Amino acid sequence: MSKRKSNIEVSVIGNVDKALRQLKKKIEREGVVRDMKRTVYFESATQKRRKRLVRAIKMNMMRIINQGFFKPKKK
Repeated sequence: MSKRKSNIEVSVIGNVDKALRQLKKKIEREGVVRDMKRTVYFESATQKRRKRLVRAIKMNMMRIINQGFFKPKKK
């Protein structure tokens, strides 16, 4: 569990809604919400390993699909 501080800045020029969307994207990319949830709720070591494994499987599937090796079935 990392105790790093995030320093995220978004400049607001005119449109506040656009700046808010940019802020949300930057927060998601940095993993701020995920880290906050990790500190608030206790997770056992098995749960952490399982989440890491599921995340790795999803990332590998997305990589395979994006490279064109696998075409998902359309219903």
